[in-house]
Formats: sequence, structure tokens, C-alpha cells
Amino acid sequence: MRVLGFGDNSVDRFVDRGIDYPGGNSVNVAVYARRLGLEAAYLGVFGDDGLGRFLRDSITAQDVVVDHCVVRTGETGLSTLRVDDGDRVFLGWNGGGVTVREPLTLDGELLAYVASFDLVHSSVYSRSESELPKLAGPGPLVTFDLSSDDEFRTPSYLDRVCPYADLVLLSCSHLDEAATCSLLAEAVDRGARLALATRGVDGAIAYDGRTVHTAPARRVDAARPLVDTMGCGDAFLTGFAVSLLRGGWSRDTPPHRDLTERALHDGAAAAHEQCFVEGAFGHGRPTGQPAVSSMWRAFDQEN
Repeated sequence: MRVLGFGDNSVDRFVDRGIDYPGGNSVNVAVYARRLGLEAAYLGVFGDDGLGRFLRDSITAQDVVVDHCVVRTGETGLSTLRVDDGDRVFLGWNGGGVTVREPLTLDGELLAYVASFDLVHSSVYSRSESELPKLAGPGPLVTFDLSSDDEFRTPSYLDRVCPYADLVLLSCSHLDEAATCSLLAEAVDRGARLALATRGVDGAIAYDGRTVHTAPARRVDAARPLVDTMGCGDAFLTGFAVSLLRGGWSRDTPPHRDLTERALHDGAAAAHEQCFVEGAFGHGRPTGQPAVSSMWRAFDQEN
């Protein structure tokens, strides 16, 4: 089985640690799928600065393929944050840099490449909405992270994404159970085949248009110190989706009740383990490393 992360990449700069970590929603899902034993690749745009090179090298060090990515002139996406008692606190970001400003368009060659995967994941941070209709019909399953921001929950935005998504994820730790279920129902009513909500310590809920499935969160043992919560939602989604894939999920075979409930527990286990990882997947380096440009010497002579 093969998973593709399509869209955003970014650097997470922890100002309290003085360390830059590689990340980005689409990158993280690819890395976590690889760690769970699947083949994985990332497809997107790297900036031609030192942070872009750092990202590319960090991703390939996780055995995730990047050979169809491109490098564009411009800055890399950068978020600044700190950790308070294990919880990440975002301080700001630069809008995603060139990765978001000049995203990839799926032409014939790239569509053929994407079609070779079992699942493609993207997110609101990727500017990939216009490409989703190209993935409709036979081909890979599509998962999409709808994040937690209200701007991505309007009817008009959901109508751009949900009809083309086999699974959408919504972060709902700020909502009660009734509001969460209502949001999941709206996503399904607008076309998503399956909607998943993560709710932090309150667990997770999945809805397929017929049945509401719930699962508790895996609590962190006080004897094992929590590092930070970066990437926990991405890890939950990946653990959930990989579990469904291994259980036979396809566009023609929606997951049955037992499979969905098992996937919820597998997602919770993946998110629990992510609590003990620095950054999204480690590989941090001190902030302020020297830049690399010249389009990375023509992307290392076209790889």
C-alpha cells in the first residue's frame, strides 16, 4: 500500500528551544504512514532557501520519496511557536511561503503519478482545493484535513472539498459533543464519505452518514513525560486511515462498523505515541543555519 502527501510543507521554529523542526500537514501524514510500514511519498513545492533544503533532506531521511517535487524561487513556510506544559502555542507564521503561493497543478504526468497511490492526503494549508476534482472517480482514496478554523467550515468551503473527499478530518477540541456531531453531519451531507473529529483529551468521533462511532483518548502516563503535542492530530488521522486501508477500505468498499471502531483505537494509539516526539517527527536543528540557494544547484541536477 502506498500513501502520498500532497501540498504543504513548513518549518516549525520553537523559539523556547532555539530549534527548527521539519513539518507540514501533508508531509507529516506521509512520514507517519512510512513509520507505520507503508510506502510513502511527498509531492509539493520547496522554497529555494536553506529551510527548503533542510525540509527536503529531513523528509528523505524518513525514507519518504520526494522525486516529483519542484523547487521554486522564494521563502519556505515558517511557523513560530513555543511549548507551555507540553502544549504547543502558535505565535505566528509567514503564510506558507512559496509552497502555498505557487502550488503545484496536477497535469497529465503528475496525475498519472498520483494515480499510482492507494491514498492521497492534502489539507487547507496546501491551496489544493482546485485540484481535488481531478482525483474524483476511480483512483486513490482522498483524505483532507479541514483544520479547526471557522473559515474552513463555511458551506461554500465545505462544498469545494467534501464532494471529492473519502475522509475529512476536523479538529474539534474546542467544541462540545453535540456541536461536533452536527459539524460531522454537515460534512457528510455535503459529500464526504466519512468524517472524523479529534477532540483532544475527549477522544474522537467518526460519522459515515449512518452511524456515529466514538473512542476515548489514550491518556499520557505521568511516569512518561509528555514532550509536546505537535503532530498529534496528523498522527491520529494517519493511524486511522492506515488501519482502514489494512482492513480493506476502498472507494468501492466503505469501512464497516467494526473496522471503523478499530481504526479509531489505532488512531488514538498513534496520537499517544506522537506525544513523546520532539516536533512533528524529530530531526530538529539549531535555528540560524546558513542558507542554500541557486535553486539547490538545479535541484541536485534533477535528482
